[in-house]
Amino acid sequence: MSLNFQIAIAVGFGGAFGSILRFYAVDYVHKMELGNFPFGILLINIFGSFLIGILYAYFSTHDVSTIIKAFLIAGFLGGLTTFSTFALDSYLLFNSSLNYAMLNILSNLIGSIFFVLIGFKLAIFFIK
Repeated sequence: MSLNFQIAIAVGFGGAFGSILRFYAVDYVHKMELGNFPFGILLINIFGSFLIGILYAYFSTHDVSTIIKAFLIAGFLGGLTTFSTFALDSYLLFNSSLNYAMLNILSNLIGSIFFVLIGFKLAIFFIK
């Protein structure tokens, strides 16, 4: 098995576990009836960002295989929440350029919301 295929398999399995955890965690929080705000997703995003910070620090100071990194970062946390990767990218940009960090944050947030709107409007247009 080649390293690239092993990495792809690790990302796939990690993503499956992360996605399943997200599904159950969001459902659990939703059942608490905390109102209309999406607290489940918010908590998952914050938790995933917290975990990626811990893992990034650990991986920066310890020798860990590429397969394990791929399983945990791209796979598990990517399946749990892609927001954690966005948060890490923004954090790293803050270390080099406040301008690029702010551009990244605003582009991701505004751009994502804008394209949800565009996707929604296009879907409604084609459904009718």
